[in-house]
Amino acid sequence: MSTRPILLAALLLAGAAQAQTLRIGLAEDPDVLDPTLARSFVGRVVFAALCDKLFDIDEKLAIVPQLAEKYEWSADSKALTIKVRAGVTFHDGEKLDAAAVKFNIERHKTLAGSNRRGELAPVTGVDIVDPMTVRLNLGAPFAPLLAALSDRAGMMVSPKAAQAAGDKFGAKPVCSGPFKFVERVAQDRITLERYDGYWQKGAVNFQKVTYTPIPDATVRLANLKSGQLDFIERVASSDIERLQQDRKLKVTRITEIGYQGITINVGKSEKAGQNPLGRDARVREAFELSLDREGIVNVAMDGEGLALVVKRSSNP
Repeated sequence: MSTRPILLAALLLAGAAQAQTLRIGLAEDPDVLDPTLARSFVGRVVFAALCDKLFDIDEKLAIVPQLAEKYEWSADSKALTIKVRAGVTFHDGEKLDAAAVKFNIERHKTLAGSNRRGELAPVTGVDIVDPMTVRLNLGAPFAPLLAALSDRAGMMVSPKAAQAAGDKFGAKPVCSGPFKFVERVAQDRITLERYDGYWQKGAVNFQKVTYTPIPDATVRLANLKSGQLDFIERVASSDIERLQQDRKLKVTRITEIGYQGITINVGKSEKAGQNPLGRDARVREAFELSLDREGIVNVAMDGEGLALVVKRSSNP
């Protein structure tokens, strides 16, 4: 139905680059900190500091290599060859190489409870071409693969640590991001500290990052205003106008890739065909045409959103 800007408010810090600890307020407590099992949005905020990925998304929403140094598709688009970036180590000192990438992709596909299995379903196997090169083989061309590898399906964890911890890995994750795991107190805090062996350590300007889950938006904002937090994610749209008038705060808007919408079941179960929306495409089209997207953005989101332009086919 519409995209929405991610609304962020941060204290204007003098000499922020020299600050020792960055304090971030989260709207929720993340679920398990294991990229294979994780499913929450807010967990991505923590993973951004904890776990690098094979690919990333830049400020223009282009997919770019991260732990991958370069990549190449086969002529039939059924094989993706990735050159792994040299000089990368996990937080336990283990080396990132082709074998580690193969381990992670296979773990995503086979670990019990994996939420990445569906994202990597087209991948039929992983070949080690040489110590720093892997080839992902697909049963059929799959355009979204790079996008999947720019999220949790592309996050690399230490094979040694994952094998040793088993199903307890998420309690003390070991990745290859700029910050390493220190502790987690459920519903209270997650603490990370700078990893000195990071392959881009010159870009890391904080010694620690702490994440504090504060579900109440009013309390979260109050903590920011009082100086208990440096940064918060997800500000209530109704607070934006007032925040813009506060010289101590800075509000930043970016358009996220996610969206707010309504998903209609048209065939997942027998019940899909037992209601008009699931049974008749004309009813779905009529419902879609009745929506005032601009009105919803202006009323429900205080104008802090973007209404998508829907392209309808001739055959609804």
